[in-house]
Amino acid sequence: MRKMRRKGLASMAVQTVATAKNVDLGPASALSCRECGERFELGPIFACELCFGPLEIAYDLPVGDPEGLRKRIEAGPANIWRYAPLLPVPEDVAGKPNLNPGWTKLVQADNLARELGVEPGKLFVKDDSGNPTHSFKDRVVAQALEAARAFGFTTLSCSSTGNLAGAVGAAAARAGFRSCVFIPHDLEQGKVVMAAVYGGDLVGIEGTYDDVNRFCSELIGDPLGEGWGFVNVNLRPYYAEGSKTLAYEICEQLGWRLPDQLVIPIASGSQLTKIDKGLQELIKLGLVEDKPYKIFGAQAEGCSPVSAAFKAGHDVVRPQKPNTIAKSLAIGNPADGPYVLDIARRTGGAVEDVDDAQVVDAIKLLARTEGIFAETAGGVTVGVTKKLIEAGALDPSLTTVVLNTGDGLKTLDAVAPTTGPTATIRPSLDAFRDAGLA
Repeated sequence: MRKMRRKGLASMAVQTVATAKNVDLGPASALSCRECGERFELGPIFACELCFGPLEIAYDLPVGDPEGLRKRIEAGPANIWRYAPLLPVPEDVAGKPNLNPGWTKLVQADNLARELGVEPGKLFVKDDSGNPTHSFKDRVVAQALEAARAFGFTTLSCSSTGNLAGAVGAAAARAGFRSCVFIPHDLEQGKVVMAAVYGGDLVGIEGTYDDVNRFCSELIGDPLGEGWGFVNVNLRPYYAEGSKTLAYEICEQLGWRLPDQLVIPIASGSQLTKIDKGLQELIKLGLVEDKPYKIFGAQAEGCSPVSAAFKAGHDVVRPQKPNTIAKSLAIGNPADGPYVLDIARRTGGAVEDVDDAQVVDAIKLLARTEGIFAETAGGVTVGVTKKLIEAGALDPSLTTVVLNTGDGLKTLDAVAPTTGPTATIRPSLDAFRDAGLA
């Protein structure tokens, strides 16, 4: 594995030297290793050449004038580009052809709160199903697209559990890129259709998501991958920053306040770690008052390597073979798993899981109480929230934000067997009355 990584990094380093000197990615100043702190020029690399640790963006942020920055953000467009001064994108990003995701609803969920025993006005659902392809993945792909432009890539690609494939296909179509995306062969049909409809190449791989991801890593180090930007591999440092915009929006929508508690689904773990990074940046910039907050991670029992490690008190996440209806979270070897453990423990949160039956029940509960039809990942977060409250781990008197990251229309198979017409009757008043519906 190390030989393959070193080969891939070496082949990409040449391209980096050629492009990094004239790349414009706004306040992004370098790539920094999360493990050893070594810094590299901005380029399409994702792992440290010294220790193989993951790379992330380092910034020159606009410190010193929080009120001015707040006003600048509030005057920006109603999408993620209002936060361009805090993201690895050029200043004129809003004028380029992209899907302009973000600024989705933060729903005050009083009906759900009543069902769960949470105080009125304290429970919110950040509903990211309102993005262009109906999942939060539009945020991260929008960031990766700008990096792909900067580095001269012509093809957008990814390994995906479904939502990302659709987001890449749509973004590529809008921006005039070719797309070729790779998915496990047994995904939900709705996600397969949505990924294919944008006209790019969609390739099913026989195996799990982890098999797909390994294949893409091999392709990056091969001449066949020349000119390809894999949004969640060689563009991953830029891609991952899109998740910070969830933190920015939540705090702005709460009146520039930090929430007390957040419940976030875990697939690779990147979303959770970058939301925490976003919250820390807002504190550093003086845009929100510094105070404690707790972050809780949510997994499906059939793929819960991070939850298992948290409960066992381990620092190492042992891979699992996924077996759950929550396929968008079915990553058995999550890259950011250890960092999720660090954040949950540092903030006083936890990582919990629910079984498939609880996922379905939670999807229906959210739909029945708030009119939000979540995909299975949303069922995981709502189900875990319920479980945490019942266990006394989540305080029902504090401001809590639960993430729904996608639209239930993508995972109809999860609820279809137990959801249908209340009755089927003849077209007559007598039949309606006899059915007990009057």
